[in-house]
Amino acid sequence: MQGMDDTLELQVDEIPARRRSMRVAFVTETYPPEVNGVATTTAQFVEGLHRRQHDVQLIRPRQAEGDRPDAEPGFHEVLMRGLAIPKYPQLRMGVPSKRALVKLWSLRRPDVVHVATEGPLGWSALQAARHLQLPATSDFRTNFHAYSRHYGVGWLQRPIMAYLRKFHNRCVCTLVPTEALRADLAAAGFERLQVVPRGVDTQRFAPARRSEDLRRAWGAAPGDLVVGCVGRLAAEKNLGVVLAAFRAIRENLPRARLVLVGDGPLRAELAAACPDAVFAGMRGGDDLAAHYASLDLFLFPSLTETFGNVTVEALASGLPVLAFDHAAAGQLIRSGENGRLAAAGDSAAFVAAAVALARDDALRARLAAQALATAQGLGWEAVVARFESHLGAACGAGSTPSPAPVSLLERA
Repeated sequence: MQGMDDTLELQVDEIPARRRSMRVAFVTETYPPEVNGVATTTAQFVEGLHRRQHDVQLIRPRQAEGDRPDAEPGFHEVLMRGLAIPKYPQLRMGVPSKRALVKLWSLRRPDVVHVATEGPLGWSALQAARHLQLPATSDFRTNFHAYSRHYGVGWLQRPIMAYLRKFHNRCVCTLVPTEALRADLAAAGFERLQVVPRGVDTQRFAPARRSEDLRRAWGAAPGDLVVGCVGRLAAEKNLGVVLAAFRAIRENLPRARLVLVGDGPLRAELAAACPDAVFAGMRGGDDLAAHYASLDLFLFPSLTETFGNVTVEALASGLPVLAFDHAAAGQLIRSGENGRLAAAGDSAAFVAAAVALARDDALRARLAAQALATAQGLGWEAVVARFESHLGAACGAGSTPSPAPVSLLERA
């Protein structure tokens, strides 16, 4: 794929010289203020590398007409053209930009290229890195192949997986958030996989953010149970299980409230199915933290996450979390000790566990205390240090691997 020179606003002035260990070109198609797990995690890694005295060049699509690149010693942004994503107009994806990236990196050569997303901009970055013989690393953050089942295009799962395998096997290494995902991808033919977990900001997400004013705004009186979920209101999040659990809880606790934080294409359908629910919309920063901490029970039924940042954010907020045995929940939750797990896909067990938790205040309090203790060991500094070590190893490994024969890449 060839890009166009006008896709790039060149910012090639050298960053003032200072001692550093790596120059990192970090390529992503989503970044704050966009609100999603990939954007949030990407920002933590970018900011963490900068704090650790690396020079970071952030390459991302322009998010809005007035968007301007940020720059400071050791950090600068390069804004590329972007297109709105269907059904998610607040998000942008990049466009093919190989030529522009080759020009940029020829003028200011990075030590390593890290690609966070597998869209057109990410693919162009891999091509440009290969052209310039630069080492490239990547993240596997989103189960696009699994999403296809929820949008009536399940037949695309095999070709999507073939593309993702082709994409990531061109990298020196691919970083995944859990050992379970590493094993699944290795079985599917992905190579050079390394586990780097996700962290959580325990200063922001904390029980102290609880707000009685916010709970009153939701219609919850003192002592009323408030259950909630945070995330995209979309088919792949399996939110029908949350509604089923809430209906069952209401049969036991008629004053219970349900709060859904987030937005997406299913909002109108969910509102029609559960008119008593509170739809809080998109939230961020301290406001989002207050929404978490003001809940009493967190329900997370998704089976398509590669990790699920909301799980660790809920734990850090001191919430008992009920989830399926999958992704971050399966890795971090010890069922009956710091949360509850249901077998993956067992909706009846999930609903039954939700009712049991709703009816037992003492159990929720015990699980909440242990959830908070679990989150205290998930700070970002250690996670960023692990990420940094893989980038450093990639610098010593040389350029990106030669692609395998097409017949192997396309084998489903």
